[in-house]
Amino acid sequence: MTEAPAAAVPALEALVDLLMEGDAPVSPRSAERARQVHVADSLSGLGFDQLRHAGRIADLGSGAGLPGLVLAAALPEARVDLVESVSRKCAFLRRAIERLGLANAEVVCVRAETWAAGDGREAYEAVTARAVGRLSTVAELASPLLRDGGHLLAWKGRRDPDEEAKLARASARLAIEPVEGRAVARYPGRRDVHIELVRKNGPTPDDLPRRLGMAAKRPFGSE
Repeated sequence: MTEAPAAAVPALEALVDLLMEGDAPVSPRSAERARQVHVADSLSGLGFDQLRHAGRIADLGSGAGLPGLVLAAALPEARVDLVESVSRKCAFLRRAIERLGLANAEVVCVRAETWAAGDGREAYEAVTARAVGRLSTVAELASPLLRDGGHLLAWKGRRDPDEEAKLARASARLAIEPVEGRAVARYPGRRDVHIELVRKNGPTPDDLPRRLGMAAKRPFGSE
């Protein structure tokens, strides 16, 4: 299990406390498992050099800030943008940033496609996504945000050959390349946990991002 840097522990404890409060955008059961599962799961991304050494990170569909807030606490030299389109979740993330004292984190309260068409285009060395969607969908959302040579890290459960095959078929259209699916430490209540590492291997295609919602409705690689 990847340990949190000592300097990050107070912020992570504050995050656990915040998630236990009634208005956090997580289920009561998820809040109860925050420390043992969700924070620990988020920290597993630090086992990847591509994330640990990134100067600018975007966390897609940040929700309750897992892994985005955890990574911001653990990587104080990196800038972490929490990309979330739901207003109440954005409000929670802003409150969490203040409570945790994270000077290196900022909430981007727009759809990923909108952000990728503007200031977020090819702005990041790393993009993270935990429990966001299918691999091909997440890769399409991440591609226009990533610089050439940047990496997507997608937290997933059991490996799915069909999902991975669709990602491989979509690679050329997305200017990405699957690198590896790496198993990470299992935690109480979680089995078959792995992180998919995907590399951006060229300039963003001109047709990305597509219209809002298209990546989820009709992901490349499904045909």
